[in-house]
Amino acid sequence: MRVKQQPASRARKKKVLQMAKGYWGRRSKNYRRAIETVRRALVYSYRDRRARRREFRALWITRINAAVREKGLTYKDFIHDLQKKNVLLSRDILAKIAAEYPAVFDKIVEEVKK
Repeated sequence: MRVKQQPASRARKKKVLQMAKGYWGRRSKNYRRAIETVRRALVYSYRDRRARRREFRALWITRINAAVREKGLTYKDFIHDLQKKNVLLSRDILAKIAAEYPAVFDKIVEEVKK
């Protein structure tokens, strides 16, 4: 008697079709089309999770640079002075402080300038 892996293959197909739910036309109904589209979507999502981190870092740097230039410094000098003073604040926190709490950011800049 030969073994048919019907429960396993059905589950595999069901999983792919579930992931393809909402796709246009055959891409959501036909297994062969769905698996192509789902694979591509997973590749995009993996790639773009990394791209999102890069984009946010660039945004934080831009915000910090804008805030620091108002105080007469450049981003490069500000970050260098932060490291020299051993101030351990990440760029996302610095950007948030610069945008939402300018008075606190001014104090940080003055502390670094000394």
